[in-house]
Amino acid sequence: MTREFPDPRPGEDIDGFRVLEKFHEGGMARLFRVFRADLGQPALMKVPKLDFGSHPGFYVGFEVEQMVLPMLSGEHVPRVFARGDQAVRPYLVMELIEGPSLAEQARQSPLAPAAVARAGARVADALHDLHRQDVVHLDVKPENILFRESGVAVLVDFGLARHSRLPDLVEDQFQAPAGSGAYIAPEQLLGIRGDPRSDIFSLGVVLYQLATGKLPFGAPAHLRGFRKRLYADPVPPRALNAGIPPWLQEIILHCLETEPGRRYGTAAQVAHDLAHPATVPLTARSTRLKRSGIGQRARRWYRSWRSEPPAPRHPSAQLAAANHVLVALDPLRMSDGLAEAMRDTVRRLAATDGDCRLLCVTVLEPAGVGGEEGGEEVGRAEFTRRLVEIRHWASPLDLPQEAVRFHVIEATDPAGALVEFATRHHADQIVMGARASSAMRRFLGSVSARVVAEAPCTVTVVRAPR
Repeated sequence: MTREFPDPRPGEDIDGFRVLEKFHEGGMARLFRVFRADLGQPALMKVPKLDFGSHPGFYVGFEVEQMVLPMLSGEHVPRVFARGDQAVRPYLVMELIEGPSLAEQARQSPLAPAAVARAGARVADALHDLHRQDVVHLDVKPENILFRESGVAVLVDFGLARHSRLPDLVEDQFQAPAGSGAYIAPEQLLGIRGDPRSDIFSLGVVLYQLATGKLPFGAPAHLRGFRKRLYADPVPPRALNAGIPPWLQEIILHCLETEPGRRYGTAAQVAHDLAHPATVPLTARSTRLKRSGIGQRARRWYRSWRSEPPAPRHPSAQLAAANHVLVALDPLRMSDGLAEAMRDTVRRLAATDGDCRLLCVTVLEPAGVGGEEGGEEVGRAEFTRRLVEIRHWASPLDLPQEAVRFHVIEATDPAGALVEFATRHHADQIVMGARASSAMRRFLGSVSARVVAEAPCTVTVVRAPR
């Protein structure tokens, strides 16, 4: 039985915070706008609903958020300013995010594919940042996604979250699966909490909702309805909205795979594909217009009842097995020996990381630089040639098409472009070749030296064997 605490009242002072007004009331907590002179920015005080008859889980969820949220950092979560004593007066004071929630866009769905991709990529960026901090949200839905004025997505409401280095109070308290019925991942129904690919499934539900205006599995209220997603796939989005392009259906259904191992390896991979639809390899998912046949659904149903649940993969382990590797290629200055040495390095990385994603990138001077007549046509031809060359380099690797993406970046500063691309797409490692020694390179400095100095990740510089 939980103890009752009075709600904050407008004008009341609580540990130096002056309560201004009630801001919002959710299912498990109430939010109040508060002020403290030294903060220099708006703030919210969150208090759990502990009225007579309130579910004990409300208190547990609030305790989880009090534990998890202060351990997080970065622009994708609200900053925490203060916590109240759980035994005296539980509260959490956090940054007020002024921008809209994704729920507002969801109410206007279906959205144009570009708008779906833009919003989805921002949410995927936020999820990847969260997973890097060893936390899985486990309640991803439009109402829990806000946007800063800059457009950056912010995740809120961590009452069901799982931090791999903290006790799982939710699992200890709840006998039934915890999550929002429309968005919960299949493995959560089997008692598996803490796999970051559960958030990817929920993101797939959100993308489906934004693209079609409908929920892929409805909004069941009971466990029996939840369990259907263990074996029944949704109606393909393009069957509901013919304006959805194949690449977007490919991404959505890839996120919504029943088995975690068949989904995207990381949210960073989802963000990349949403930002670069032209690079997404199309499989049978992209053209599907009907659900799976009854035979396939029956086999999934049988496995869901008879098989052991899939082994959980905590965030750090999953991200370690799904590295984003940027391979910087310079076909004009790459000898056969260096090309093969780089392939050997990449083969070792791909063999170690089961869900490794390669981003093969080359930098091209922008078309028309110098004002030459016909520069744009020449530039387009050179763009195509470079793309063919980096695809040719990757062909002997014999990797699945879903594991490789190809990019030609137009930039006058190769090192800066590579660093910016690696940062924007969450690269875990950069592999690049070292140019042959020359007086000019020693005088000006090499691209690889700048990338090593400025990159946000590990850089491996490969040399051709002598």
